[in-house]
This record gives sequence, structure tokens and C-alpha cells, in this order.
Amino acid sequence: MPQQAVLLLAHGTPETVEQIPEYLRNVTGGRPLPQEVIEEIQRRYALIGHSPLTEITLEQARLVEIELSHPSDKNKSVARVGHPEVRVYAAMRNWHPYIADVVRQMRADGVEEAAVLCLAPQNSRTSTGLYRRAVESSGLRIDFTENWADHPLLIAAFAERLRAAWSKLTAETGAPVPVLFTAHSVPLRTVQTSEGQSADPYAKQAKRTATLVAERVPEIAQWFFAFQSQGASGGPWLGPTVEEKLGSIAASGATTVLLQPIGFLCDHVEILYDVDIFFRDFASKLNLRLERPESLNASSTLAKAIADLARQGLERLAGL
Repeated sequence: MPQQAVLLLAHGTPETVEQIPEYLRNVTGGRPLPQEVIEEIQRRYALIGHSPLTEITLEQARLVEIELSHPSDKNKSVARVGHPEVRVYAAMRNWHPYIADVVRQMRADGVEEAAVLCLAPQNSRTSTGLYRRAVESSGLRIDFTENWADHPLLIAAFAERLRAAWSKLTAETGAPVPVLFTAHSVPLRTVQTSEGQSADPYAKQAKRTATLVAERVPEIAQWFFAFQSQGASGGPWLGPTVEEKLGSIAASGATTVLLQPIGFLCDHVEILYDVDIFFRDFASKLNLRLERPESLNASSTLAKAIADLARQGLERLAGL
């Protein structure tokens, strides 16, 4: 039987502020960005000190590897076949460890087949599609999970974090707190449908994830959805924006809001700066207290979700 492995793909992040220009060239495919944009991104990284995306992704891979070897989920609806010899690798599209380098190591390790998952549950041609193309020419036989925006264990992982934070905040304020779910925005041109092309599922899937998480925490009576972190490139981006929704929430008379990003699986600059610094300051100017649940990071429920998807991919490769 061919040797199998699992490959988790993430965006990547530089280790230092000085590496940001090179990193941004990778993100844009070599297209130059205005110097003021580069300096603004450097400023944001400097304010948070360090983006832990790579370290957390490697830890997530380790937890998934453990879960694949010793499945702990007792849910009978989830396959629990052990894969004691399957290794889980992690690779980044825009920084070290690069996808090409990790695939080269996998082949050196004797891997012939891989279940591949992008650590962005909602599928978009401009995100998931780029990751897929990066591994399709690897020489490995792959099973690529297109999307997992509504996987029950992903929803459960977000709901666990949300319920804990919402209960605490509601107890502190003495009143139910509205929730604002967010996902990363993308340029409208990247999700618009051309003739003969199927509709890009990203926006619909992002809202689907939010809806399912809200349903898992029914004590939340009021929730909203927005797209965050619109970029500096020209042209319109997906909305509504977080700023617009925060304005509406403040105008309704609310004094506190709980913001949960449901498109991100770990802490990085879009959470540690965009949410914890920029949106919190923006809300404060509206006399609105903004808090967020803990990110999924090393959530055991998230590890179970990824392991379940990887297991399904491995079984498809084996023809089961």
C-alpha cells in the first residue's frame, strides 16, 4: 500500500518586521505595493510584536497527528479508524516552510499519497484554489478537501469558545450581549462570476458557518455578520464592513459587543491587530465595549474536526 500522509496548508507569516517586504511580494505574486502600504503593515506587526500563525499551525498539525493515531471522539457518527503511521505535515503558501519545500521533504520521506486540507474552512477560488494549484503539480497523489465550512466539529469548536466568552460577558454586563461574526473580506472582482463559471461559494459559506455557530448557542438572541480586513488594493471589496456593523450596533443602544472571527482558525495579525487593536479602538469611539472569544488555536475539538476530514481523505485515496 502506498505510504500516506496528511498535509495542512496555511497562509504563512514572516518572523520579523524586516521580512515583511519580501513576504508581501510573495502574497502579491511580485506585484509592487506602494511604500506607504508596506510601512503600514510593518507598523501593525510591530504593534503586536509577533504573529504566531506558523507556531500555532505546527501545533495544530501535531494535535491532528495524535488524533489520527489515537482517535478520542466518541461520536458514533464520526469514523474513528486509527492511522498510527500517518504523519501530518504543515506548509505555508507565502512564507517558510513553503509548500514546495515541505512537499519535497514528504517525497524524501517516502510519502506517495496525501490528504490535503487548507486551514481556511470556507472555499474561494482566490484562496483555496491557489493552495490547490500549489500542490497539484507536486507529484504526489492527493485528495484535496474543497471546503469544510459546515463540519459539525468545526461548528462545535467555535461554539465552545463563543459560549464561554458570551456567558462571562453577559454575567459581567447584566444583559444579553449581541454577537458580530466576521470572515476575511476579498476583492469583489475575485468572486464575481464570469460567463460559464460557477458562482464562487465563499460569501455564502462564510455566512453559513456563522449561522450554524449561532444555532449551537441558542441563548444568543441577536447576532450580525460582517467581512473584515478589507485590503488596500483598488476596487471594491466584499461587505458589509465591521465598521458599518459596529455603527449600527452602537446606534441600537447596545453598550457591549462580542466579535468572533469564524473564518480564522488561529491568532495572527488579522485578529491581534485588526480585532484587538483597530476594531476595539473604533468601537470605543462609539462608546461600545468590544471583546472577542479565545481563538481556536490548540482546540482539541478543532483537531478532531481536521483529523476527521483527513481520515476521510486518506480512505478515499485508499479506495475504501
